[in-house]
Amino acid sequence: MKTIRALIIEDEAPARELIRFMLADHPEVEIVGECVDGFCGAREIKEKRPDLIFLDIQMPRLTGFELLEVIDEKPEVIFTTAFDQYAIRAFELNAVDYLLKPFSKERFDDALARALNRLETKAPEHDKIEKLVAAASEAEEFLTRIVFRKGAGIKIIPLNNVYYLAAEDDYVMIYYSEGKALKPKTMKYYEEHLPPDLFIRVHRSFIVNVEQITRLEPYSKDNYVAVLRSGEKIPVSRAGYKMLREKLSF
Repeated sequence: MKTIRALIIEDEAPARELIRFMLADHPEVEIVGECVDGFCGAREIKEKRPDLIFLDIQMPRLTGFELLEVIDEKPEVIFTTAFDQYAIRAFELNAVDYLLKPFSKERFDDALARALNRLETKAPEHDKIEKLVAAASEAEEFLTRIVFRKGAGIKIIPLNNVYYLAAEDDYVMIYYSEGKALKPKTMKYYEEHLPPDLFIRVHRSFIVNVEQITRLEPYSKDNYVAVLRSGEKIPVSRAGYKMLREKLSF
């Protein structure tokens, strides 16, 4: 079997040391780098193209799930986490494995064996990584920010800086204070995962940050537009108008 290139992305030094220690019994695995946050991880994945990554979920600056959203490469992933609220059952899709800290050597070796077997058989089924990310996202109550790739870098947008979202076929265009970004998500996803005290789906094709609305104007019979601080006008359905009136006390 060829040497497997592995990257450790973990913000806790003891956890990185433990993974190194457990990999010492596996000469077929070469550690090509270590990262303490998701930004470093994204850069190292692009530069070193590892076959396998050990990925923490809760990390500063960029979470493990956010990291997977912004990389083009799709190595095999073994998640490491101290938390069990991330839809652990969804991890059992067997596209990737998870290690719930503290994990034993036996549990580690078992996860590694599955990853190595998948690499050896050349049947990674990377689409299941996306399914895992989606399933884990379902476990999160509400988003607190939006992350996307911008050129060679990664952009993090606080929700307060988001003006509105617009449907673009199977994608969503996010308009924010510095421009716009296209995300491979659905309007339904954002409707369910953006905090309802800040965002309202005013039309089947638009979700608006209510703090950006300055007024509502009639557009035609039974139809309105929401005028934003930027001057842009967003169509509002009858149902959306009713929700806005209740929310903003118009």
